[in-house]
Amino acid sequence: MPRTSVEDGGRPLPEPGLVLEHRVLKSLLGAWALTACSPEETAAVEEHLGSCGPCADEARRLREAVGLLHTEETLDLDPALRTRVLEGCLDRRPPRIPVPEWARPYDAETARLDALLQDFGEAEWHAPVRLRWFEADVPASRRTTVAGVIAHLLTVDGLVGVALGLEDPLGDIPSDAPTPAGRTESYWRAAHFPPTRSIRRPWREQSHNLIRTASFAGGTSGDLTVRYGGFELPLRDSMLDRAFECWVHADDIAEAVDYPYEPPAPRHLHQMLDLAARMLPTVLAARRRAGLSGLSAPPRRHLVPAGAPGRSIRLEIEGSGGGEWFVPLDSPGALGSADHEVAHVALDGVEFCRLAAGHVSPEDAAAGQVGDREAIREVLLAAASLSRM
Repeated sequence: MPRTSVEDGGRPLPEPGLVLEHRVLKSLLGAWALTACSPEETAAVEEHLGSCGPCADEARRLREAVGLLHTEETLDLDPALRTRVLEGCLDRRPPRIPVPEWARPYDAETARLDALLQDFGEAEWHAPVRLRWFEADVPASRRTTVAGVIAHLLTVDGLVGVALGLEDPLGDIPSDAPTPAGRTESYWRAAHFPPTRSIRRPWREQSHNLIRTASFAGGTSGDLTVRYGGFELPLRDSMLDRAFECWVHADDIAEAVDYPYEPPAPRHLHQMLDLAARMLPTVLAARRRAGLSGLSAPPRRHLVPAGAPGRSIRLEIEGSGGGEWFVPLDSPGALGSADHEVAHVALDGVEFCRLAAGHVSPEDAAAGQVGDREAIREVLLAAASLSRM
């Protein structure tokens, strides 16, 4: 029966707290640190800690040790979450004009970069960033800021906009050359002051316009090409190329401000890897014409007409978004073939992307290699040659 008090009108009195000996309370400190005590035991231990210095010190050490057992988790959202949410919405209500599959990686990567930028203060916008790439098999770099990187993306993405009939972000600014580097240098030089956070709005508006216009173009975009000065790409491949560049430079920015940044969603990463693998035969041919190739000329009997299988290297990309490609070595018109394989090289997907972005040298790329070492070295050099400012 609960205790009552006559003086207090017969209302129940609070139950007295649990009373335990010092040795028992000390033995409960481990369970208390793990929040495994009963409410009564927790109250008794915490009351005791207020009056016992040695036990309070021991409790603090135990709580700190327990904290080490729990790994810190990033506050960033899963990079695939946006895609899953959109797919769930679109399953319920399909869009009247859907974003084409080939434009979705660009849509996702620009959204991820914008999310990274939205909370930046002035200091972060002026943080130094070093752009890196390979030029004639030699590492090259250019120093800029976070805002300068966004200005670079704005001007190069503008080439896609021009192909789609949109306004060129350079406007009346004369360009040194119609290349990504030439346009960027012209934009930087024409600015009265270094780019600031104000560059975010025109870049984001342009990315939205590109996605919207590409979606309207849809199936009629097959004949559109984007000119980058020395080469051109079909619109579909160009949107993948810009998605790759957006991710690479977002990672540059994240590194500059000491912030973690995840790779793209696996299926988007696979599309980017596939584009790089498809571009390698053309790059190999261009390197031969420029006298950069160390790959021995094939014997006449190995020369094949366009569309026929020829000497190939098997490129195996491991990890999320990876796959396997047979890259023809002797002509961009030849077909890659397992029957004509002369070498096999395997790389992790993110490592291959770092190589293709010019962030790691071919010699330092962690690759498993079997077969013709000269062919493997030339393909790794060709992958690095995909990079540019």
